[in-house]
Amino acid sequence: MFVLIVYDVSTKDEGGARRLRRVAKTCEDYGIRVQNSVFECTISLTHWTQFKFKLLEEINDQEDSLRFYFLDQ
Repeated sequence: MFVLIVYDVSTKDEGGARRLRRVAKTCEDYGIRVQNSVFECTISLTHWTQFKFKLLEEINDQEDSLRFYFLDQ
């Protein structure tokens, strides 16, 4: 599957800066950066499940934004 991941992490405090680095690193492990906070991923369903779980662990629902767009190849 082909997924576009878009995120915006609040960096108002040190915790936000750490979250931003961890989210970016996780995305780099699974996809290709096309803009600062946009990644393209061609990924299997198994890897997608792991990847999504890792990202959701890092994101703060109250301060950050994380979007997944599933596109045809």
